[in-house]
Amino acid sequence: MALTDPEALVKQPTAAPSLLGVFAHPDDESLLAGGVLAQHAASGARTAVVTATWTADSHRATELAEALDVLGAGAPRLLGYADARNPASAPAGAVRLIDAPLDEAVGRLVAHIREVRPDIVVGHDALGQLTGHPDHRRCHQVTLLAVEAAGLPRLFPDAGEPWQSAALYAATHSESGVGRLGPLLQSVGKTLLAVPDAYATATVDVSPWAAVKMEAILAHRSEAARERSLPGLLARLPEPDRNEIISTEQFTRLFPGPTPGAMHQLSPAP
Repeated sequence: MALTDPEALVKQPTAAPSLLGVFAHPDDESLLAGGVLAQHAASGARTAVVTATWTADSHRATELAEALDVLGAGAPRLLGYADARNPASAPAGAVRLIDAPLDEAVGRLVAHIREVRPDIVVGHDALGQLTGHPDHRRCHQVTLLAVEAAGLPRLFPDAGEPWQSAALYAATHSESGVGRLGPLLQSVGKTLLAVPDAYATATVDVSPWAAVKMEAILAHRSEAARERSLPGLLARLPEPDRNEIISTEQFTRLFPGPTPGAMHQLSPAP
């Protein structure tokens, strides 16, 4: 099929490809790609989200289910690992994502990719955007490997029939696109790790879905109640200021599989 960039979907809402988000924590999906997830779901596309940390017996799993319902992204899909910084994320004592064997984590994600069979996978960027959380960076690494492995039948043969997604996008923030988000985080002593402008290859206007995105963010009630968390900071802003921050989402397209090109030389062109 022909791949449609997310930035074109506002003009062509019926052309949205199926989408799988892969994020480290509950609320990452709503903050980083909630608008695009809602946009694709509204067009009738299949959407789903895999969350790497916080187990099904944790309180945030219930909040995640509510947020995904708002976004039209189905039921939670959990890899079952613990948050690097929060023991409450795995009441039964599951291993932390950053301590899990890499091959094990990749295999778990491959099974979800092969089951959902998405045209596009969206995940974290290499910086572990916003504050560079180690779970974000680890999730980026796992997603890169899993998107490639999912298309190779000799890797993880027990995880389902092979499936090669058309593209992998990393949710990101460019230096010029940070806007009011930077000062907002700095106001509570945090920094935002931004990428050079050229690295952000798709900037999506999700303002038509801003209200849905914010409803999903607020579904993560335990985070919205915290003073220094981004959901909490957004919840306390006036609506116009809040909408200015959440109405644009940026992504970098990463090419996960073989692409047509010159047969006898390497080429940077897609």
